[in-house]
Amino acid sequence: MAGQKSELREYLEAFVIAIVLALFIITFIAQSFVVQGRSMEPTLNHGQRLLVDKLTYRFRPPAPGEIVVFRYPADPRRKFIKRIIGVPGDEIMIRDTVVYLNGRPLEENYIYGPTYGDWGPRKVPAGRYFVMGDNRNNSDDSRFPDVGFVARDLLMGRAVISYWPVGSLGFLSLPDSFAD
Repeated sequence: MAGQKSELREYLEAFVIAIVLALFIITFIAQSFVVQGRSMEPTLNHGQRLLVDKLTYRFRPPAPGEIVVFRYPADPRRKFIKRIIGVPGDEIMIRDTVVYLNGRPLEENYIYGPTYGDWGPRKVPAGRYFVMGDNRNNSDDSRFPDVGFVARDLLMGRAVISYWPVGSLGFLSLPDSFAD
């Protein structure tokens, strides 16, 4: 009888350790995320599953071109996924379907259709980021007041790996226009 109790206790301890370890990983290192909606097409599709790195931004600031998951400013319980276009100090302007970053047009071969509507020029404030979806005309992003410039503390992490569906398996890379 004593052997059964110790075996049961071992299983229980292993289960508790697994739960604590999983919670630690999800909170501080990485988390799964499911893309909802069409705002990141053609780069990411509705239902696609990603691994979000929560560790990197503890050691360096977010960079232009990275795809990030953040809490929606108007309702922090919701999560959005967008691409960082501008970081603190950058000037963003949209004119005649072209996005300008610090006065230079961005070459955006990764977006779905042109970017309609003029916006800016506006400077990205300290501690905030300008984000846009790759499907510009189907994206609630920094151009709109409900999102605006996203505060650093709302950024949850950067999307680094797509793992589902299997055909999309791989690392998410920066577009060439942000590679420098």
